[in-house]
Amino acid sequence: MRISVRRTGGFAGIEKAEEVDTEGLADAGDWQALAATVLAEPPVDEEAARGVPDGFSYEITVDGWTVRCRDPHLTQAQRALITRVLKEGA
Repeated sequence: MRISVRRTGGFAGIEKAEEVDTEGLADAGDWQALAATVLAEPPVDEEAARGVPDGFSYEITVDGWTVRCRDPHLTQAQRALITRVLKEGA
């Protein structure tokens, strides 16, 4: 499973993107379960989740399926997956 995260926005407007391929990882099951949770969550109403000035926007892509979300309206699963991919994909 390929999981990628692209973060845009923020005060400086610097984009960051990382990707993790879970194939062969000892904790691949954990990655897959977290990614499945993120994909299964209902989409957030775009009007209600406009984000905040200078906040980050994220694109989480799992094997071709993309979820878009913004600070501060991240779910616990989204925040966990984003943090993990940006840390371990580096």
